[in-house]
Amino acid sequence: MYTMVSYDIVKDKTRTKVMKFLKDFGDRVQLSVFECDLNDDEYSRMKEGVEKLINKKEDRVRYYRLCKGCMERVVISGWGEIEQDEGFTII
Repeated sequence: MYTMVSYDIVKDKTRTKVMKFLKDFGDRVQLSVFECDLNDDEYSRMKEGVEKLINKKEDRVRYYRLCKGCMERVVISGWGEIEQDEGFTII
């Protein structure tokens, strides 16, 4: 499922760790926003990993899970596009 992750993290060191961690799950589209195409297991791993890195009393991370219909209604002003992993199999 298409997931948008946004974060507001106080400490630079923690913010950098979260950004590097999220790069394994999706594309950074703004300084504190990632777009990811994840199955349920990948989503759970990503969320658990982020929660281990942040301070829940100071930091905030939001996960927006969007259905295919919602994804089709996303509008971008300026440059950029929604990338969707169509998947492939290596045989």
